[in-house]
Amino acid sequence: MTQLINASGGKITKQMKIAAEQERVTPEYIQKHIADGTIVIPYNKKHLSLKSICAIGKGLRIKVNANIGTSSEHSSLREELKKLKTAVEAKTDTVMDLSTGGDIDKIRKAIIKNSPVPVGTVPIYQAAIEAAKKKGIVNMSESQLFEVIEKQAEDGVDFMTVHCGVTMESIRRLKEQGRILDVVSRGGAFLVTWILSNKKENPLYDNFDRLLKIARKYDVTLSLGDGLRPGCLADATDRGQIQELLILGELVKRARNEGVQVMIEGPGHMSIDQIESNVILEKKLCGNAPFYVLGPLVTDIASGYDHIAGAIGGAIAGYCGADYLCYLTPSEHLRLPTVEDVREGVIITRIAAHAADIASGKKHAMEKDIEMAKARKKLDWEKQISLSIDPEKAQRFRKESKISDGKCTMCGKYCAIDIVNKYLKK
Repeated sequence: MTQLINASGGKITKQMKIAAEQERVTPEYIQKHIADGTIVIPYNKKHLSLKSICAIGKGLRIKVNANIGTSSEHSSLREELKKLKTAVEAKTDTVMDLSTGGDIDKIRKAIIKNSPVPVGTVPIYQAAIEAAKKKGIVNMSESQLFEVIEKQAEDGVDFMTVHCGVTMESIRRLKEQGRILDVVSRGGAFLVTWILSNKKENPLYDNFDRLLKIARKYDVTLSLGDGLRPGCLADATDRGQIQELLILGELVKRARNEGVQVMIEGPGHMSIDQIESNVILEKKLCGNAPFYVLGPLVTDIASGYDHIAGAIGGAIAGYCGADYLCYLTPSEHLRLPTVEDVREGVIITRIAAHAADIASGKKHAMEKDIEMAKARKKLDWEKQISLSIDPEKAQRFRKESKISDGKCTMCGKYCAIDIVNKYLKK
């Protein structure tokens, strides 16, 4: 049985108990909100190496996801496993394998085997790419798509992005309004071209019951993807995006009725003033399902620094009620991320999530910050470094400086904390 079916029947599973302990809430709290669909625990029983339970949703610490995976231009399993290790060491909560190059099955299986955290995928990538090698993406069959979904679930994938809201109707509204940057979601683009070419409805929408049957069998959490998300600020919150969200809201109800855990993916690019309204819309239209956002990026011109643009948007989205942040790296829009890009992306997104947790009054969010303040007052450098989100970098900066009298090279003997400490004691 799925976590949702268990919770709806009043049963508290082992995973719920672990999640409750991690979040410092009662097991009953986790059970109640899994039952009402406002918390999910991605946990496929086939993911044998899974050690970290990750509960996402109402009242919980905001979680962070790191995307890894090959491309058609660069494919190295060794590199992707190194990225996985780096992301986990940087304390990501989940990873997604977005591989589109090389032996996709082999890469996915290796990532799942080596990942102690939940793993997500986007099955349409593999289905479309395999079709492209033979007859072209537009000739992908519905059976091919569902075979890939089942195969990935059998391999142990814990959550899947499925673009069920890219339909004939949402495409019509998108075309009628017009956009500067059309469709930037890769999965969305595959489906838009398939739908327009075949003049048929999206199989993920048309055969949603078949998708639910697979998800229920393996307890795969469905992440209903935003295939028509805006790819630039000027396209944000338009009719295509909102029509897709309306459809996803209807599908949330159907998924819950079948005992399938579900969350919603949110827009990628939008100005700061639109973030709160987008979070409110998602929660209102989708039954308060956990909200998973990419960024959002608050400017389109931060090339090389998109992880910062995304962290700004992510902090605001988290404060407004988003539950799960997908990281961006410094190389977003420019290249396949390197190992160091992955590490930096996780760290800065964790900062955004933590800042949002504090601002929204999450229990215990301020504890480490208070400890840090006390350590700074004592000029306890070891404690300060250990409390840092990135202790490795803090330690390196400290060692690179010429240190005197237990202070730092910024203020030296004119350290404000040291000076005031002496006189306040008098």
